Amino acid sequence: MRTHVFRPTVPGKYPGLVLWSEIFQATGPVRRTAALLAGHGFVVAIPEIYHEFEEAGVALAYDEAGTKRGNDLKTTKELSAYDSDARAALDFLKNSEHCTGKLGTVGICIGGHLAFRTAFNPDVLAAVCFYATDIHKRSLGQGMNDDSLDRLVEIQGELLMIWGRQDPHVPREGRQIIYNALADHDINFQWMEFNAAHAFMRDEGPRYNPQLAQTCYQMALQVFARKLGEGDLS
Repeated sequence: MRTHVFRPTVPGKYPGLVLWSEIFQATGPVRRTAALLAGHGFVVAIPEIYHEFEEAGVALAYDEAGTKRGNDLKTTKELSAYDSDARAALDFLKNSEHCTGKLGTVGICIGGHLAFRTAFNPDVLAAVCFYATDIHKRSLGQGMNDDSLDRLVEIQGELLMIWGRQDPHVPREGRQIIYNALADHDINFQWMEFNAAHAFMRDEGPRYNPQLAQTCYQMALQVFARKLGEGDLS
């Protein structure tokens, strides 16, 4: 599994983050997100989510063909393979000479859903999910019948869930399903909704909202600094 690593140039050990991409894999916007996070003191790993189907290093284009390919592979890959990829990425970071062993995860679009599932691992202290798709529809993976809502009780770390209210992929009713499930099971989470479209964090294309993106990055960094640093030690 090709995994792109971004880390501070200053020698030392830093907390680790698994960054899950959109359906297009490690594109320019995703790599710039990784560089931003690394610049704030994290070792960031971006696994290629479709490594079983695409050559190493492939990033799909932000066009109709790339969108179709990414969406087709999203429901071709087995759900268990997403989970084993997550465990492998976490272990890779944990065993890295550059990592403190404290782990978090962050994801965008399908990556938000994958970060949500990565948080099922007990060593994940914090997860940030940007407009996570398909959780409310239970439609991730082969067979389009995932168990993310059923397994959320396994989450032991803190969640930050961020949404765009004008996102057609996760409408109000879908967001309500997710919110109620988290609240009903007393999961430790924060919930933010903004007046924004899907992919408002992506710094390419007409939906990009740089002001909101900056706000969201600051919120994410605050959670990671607190949970993966020393802020929550009793």
